[in-house]
Amino acid sequence: QVQLVESGGGLVQPGGSLTLSCAGSGFTFRTYAMRWYRQAPGKERELVATITAGGSTNYADSMKGRFTISRDNSKNTVYLRMNSLQPEETAVYYCNARGFPNDYWGQGTQVIVSS
Repeated sequence: QVQLVESGGGLVQPGGSLTLSCAGSGFTFRTYAMRWYRQAPGKERELVATITAGGSTNYADSMKGRFTISRDNSKNTVYLRMNSLQPEETAVYYCNARGFPNDYWGQGTQVIVSS
């Protein structure tokens, strides 16, 4: 049974930081590209960051320099370090694992940026 379980969300003040984690099981984690997406209220889901099976990373333009995606294949876990968070980044953050032909999603973790 495939599972992706996100954790680390919560309430943070504007300008603050959070680190999200996503633990995978039931598939060969190290061979999958991993991604973080987010979906704000009333908006479409958007791609935040990608890390390939080989460790290459890519970010949406607005996250470059503030967010860092990383992975620990020994723990089957992908992380998203988020700095300088702003209220408009309040959203549910989702973990995604993709390896043809499979595409797996976690249940999401809520991040609220508010004073």
